[in-house]
Amino acid sequence: MRLGKVGLLLLLLTLQSCFIQPAGNKGLNYSNLVFTAKVIRIMDGDTMEVLYQNHPVKIRLAHIDCPEKRGHQPFGTKARQALSDLCFGQMVMIQGQNYDRYKRLIALVINNKKQVVNQEMVKLGMAWHFKKYSSDPLYAQLEITARKHKVGLWQDSTATAPWEWRAMKHVLVK
Repeated sequence: MRLGKVGLLLLLLTLQSCFIQPAGNKGLNYSNLVFTAKVIRIMDGDTMEVLYQNHPVKIRLAHIDCPEKRGHQPFGTKARQALSDLCFGQMVMIQGQNYDRYKRLIALVINNKKQVVNQEMVKLGMAWHFKKYSSDPLYAQLEITARKHKVGLWQDSTATAPWEWRAMKHVLVK
C-alpha cells in the first residue's frame, strides 16, 4: 500500500495529535505516573507544589504526616524548612500513587541526591509514619529509629501527632 504525500502527512499529524498533551492539562490524572518536575513551592512539611509541563501540581508526600505549620504546632516550621532543604528548586522524580480529598497527588518524591524525600523526613525526625494511610514497615522502622535517637521532634517527650493536633484544634473551634 502506497500513501501519497498528502496521505502520509495526514497520517503523521493524526499520530502526533495522539501524543500531544491538551492545553490546560489540569484534568490529567497523574496517579500511577512517574514524571520529573521542578519543586516551586513548599507549603508545609508534607505538601509541595511542582511545575510539570508548565502547570503547577500539588503533591502530598505519601506515608508521612508532619507537624502543622498552620496553627503553630511545635516543629511545624522546622518540618517545612527541612522539606525545603531536601528539594526546593530541584528537579525531582515524582511517583504518583493516588489523590487525596483535597485533590493533591499523593506521591513519593526522589530528590537530585537520589534520596526518597518522604523517608528522609521521617529519618530527620520531622514526620510521623502516617499509619492510618500507610502500612509500609520501612516507615514504621524509620520512625522507631528516630524516636530512639531523639532526632528532631522526638527531642520533645510530649510531641503530639499532627492528626491529634488537628482534632484538638477542631474541637476548640466549635
